[in-house]
Amino acid sequence: MGNFRKMLDKLQAIEDRFEEVGQLIVQPDATSDMKKYTKLSKEYKDLQKIVEKYHQYRNILDHIDSAKSVLETEKDPEFREMAKAELDDLEPKKEVLEDLLKNMLIPKDPNDGKNAVLEIRAGTGGDEAAIFAGDLFRMYQRFAEKSGWRLEVLDLTEGTSGGYKEIISMVSGEDVYGKLKYESGVHRVQRVPTTETQGRVHTSAASVAVLPEMDEVDVEVNMNDIRKDTFCSSGPGGQSVNTTYSAVRLTHIPTGLVVSCQDEKSQLKNLDKALKVLRSRLYEIELQKHQDEVGAQRRSMVGSGDRSDKIRTYNYPQGRVTDHRISYSVHNLPNVMDGEIADFIEQLQIAENAEKLKEGSE
Repeated sequence: MGNFRKMLDKLQAIEDRFEEVGQLIVQPDATSDMKKYTKLSKEYKDLQKIVEKYHQYRNILDHIDSAKSVLETEKDPEFREMAKAELDDLEPKKEVLEDLLKNMLIPKDPNDGKNAVLEIRAGTGGDEAAIFAGDLFRMYQRFAEKSGWRLEVLDLTEGTSGGYKEIISMVSGEDVYGKLKYESGVHRVQRVPTTETQGRVHTSAASVAVLPEMDEVDVEVNMNDIRKDTFCSSGPGGQSVNTTYSAVRLTHIPTGLVVSCQDEKSQLKNLDKALKVLRSRLYEIELQKHQDEVGAQRRSMVGSGDRSDKIRTYNYPQGRVTDHRISYSVHNLPNVMDGEIADFIEQLQIAENAEKLKEGSE
């Protein structure tokens, strides 16, 4: 009963905040600070989803109370039968909504709604690892298309036999980081490489890092700590390639971090994108320090843990993809490599929510 009361109190507090934000965004001067207005509008939209379900839930509770009252006071068998039938119909609906609301009340990572920096690097396996890194990049490219997101390549180093030794991109859209964050870690492939002459199955790997995009408000970067170099872009871009010093390389002197961007023809645009990547990497370093300091805080089984953790295996001979964090396998590898990874992400989200619910009830 205590947990039920606690949940209702939380839901009532959310409804109160929803009403408050609703008043704030209709004030005459609400749009004078667009950053604040955008933040409030997003909060309103997020709270609205919970409040709508809360109203449905409260309505069901009222009807259940009415039906129980009829059973306690009414002698007429027909009325009693109607009340019993209503209870039989309402109780399962109440349980479904209760579970849904419990999940909605789990504290969200404040970065979930942000865009993401997606970095893929070839690991062990030589040329085959670079080819696999290219396959993973295409997988995320296709997933981004299916999700209605925009993916821009910021910097890349091609492999000698295809694929990429390293490819860094920015993915923009709704709830990008909240979904892609589960992809951070080592991805392993088992297959016969195209470079293999004797038909033997090789094991290679590529690492994926997903970082939330950080703006100036989130992470402040002192430009005095940065050395900026410009160079000629080597990627596609028409006549300006190799003639204009539009590509930018930033070196963050205190940490030694190096970020390059040669996506745009404009040096200013490349500088802006490189700074975004740098801020995201600096945020990751600070987050890691914080996690190390609060070592007692158990790290989630499926959350963005150590990027050196082996998280998934793609077995081509058996057409199987296995996520080791949740021991979940599918046997449709070609579809997965074509960007159908939503199922994995959903299963990981369910597992993480179950973990959080368990922790919350202890």
